[in-house]
Amino acid sequence: MNKLYPSAAAALKGIVANGQLMAVGGFGLCGIPEALIDALRDSGVKDLTVISNNAGVDGFGLGKLLETRQIKKMISSYVGENKEFERQYLAGELELEFTPQGTLAEKLRAGGAGIPAFYTRTGVGTLVAEGKELRVFDGKTYVMERSLLPAVSLVKAHRADRSGNLQFRLTARNFNPAVAMAGKVCVVEVEEIVDVGAMVPDQVHLPGIYVHRIVHNPSPEKRIEKRTISEKAGV
Repeated sequence: MNKLYPSAAAALKGIVANGQLMAVGGFGLCGIPEALIDALRDSGVKDLTVISNNAGVDGFGLGKLLETRQIKKMISSYVGENKEFERQYLAGELELEFTPQGTLAEKLRAGGAGIPAFYTRTGVGTLVAEGKELRVFDGKTYVMERSLLPAVSLVKAHRADRSGNLQFRLTARNFNPAVAMAGKVCVVEVEEIVDVGAMVPDQVHLPGIYVHRIVHNPSPEKRIEKRTISEKAGV
């Protein structure tokens, strides 16, 4: 089955809508689906609740959707690199659900695995646990966390075959596989397309059963948040 679409806009057509719960892969700006984020911005959908470890930076990644006011709520772990995010949040224009990083990853993985909820000690005794069920196991208190099931997941992978089997590269393997698993519809942006059978089994990090649509973007920008150069004597 060929899951390849001619463009990011075509891949999103008919599956994105106002008010959706959506998940976007990436870790910082590493492994973000740049072309799909641009296409989502251009689609004009709004009032989105977006699950993503980070919220991009000003003018790039999810920061583009914040600038156009298409996101009404973020479910995130770290949002400290975006001034427009800060402005909207402090002004009461943007909702935020802070989630510990490991808990966020497990909420996505559990959703993809069909697990509706799980217990964790992370967040017990803090604001994270407010309003949630607590239970004691072996004398220790745990908080119950519900899994996440986004309507659409936008994912970045390094390579895919035409059936959607995916290979991730380095840090991009962090949140992207869990995001892909959780989405009811998963759209993947990849740098390389190969024929079915070209990847040996050990190269497949996520099977194509989780992937519904593929977009080829061979030359993403791959921007980093901050470039830091160490000082050297005589330089």
